[in-house]
Amino acid sequence: MNEVNRIDKFKAAVEKNPDNPLARYSLANECYKLGFYHEAIAEINEYLTIADDQGAVYRMLAECYINVGEPEMAREAYYKGIEAATKHGHPGMAEEFEEAIDMIED
Repeated sequence: MNEVNRIDKFKAAVEKNPDNPLARYSLANECYKLGFYHEAIAEINEYLTIADDQGAVYRMLAECYINVGEPEMAREAYYKGIEAATKHGHPGMAEEFEEAIDMIED
């Protein structure tokens, strides 16, 4: 299955059940992998309204913001990721996000 078909498949799953976090995350991930960063940002933000992510999705969100030239939004995403990772007991992820914040250029 090619990437566009995968996006269509996940879009259909989201349309069928918009509150399905796995479908929403999968659509965001496919958009991200193909460089559709604005679409990925929108899907991640929707995902975050229905799911209590442990932190990893914030990395994808931050990278999307970096790729669309929004460094301050990327930092904000990483800060939220630090909060989520800490809340869920992932100190290594929180530390990784702290290091990533320091590497973001304006």
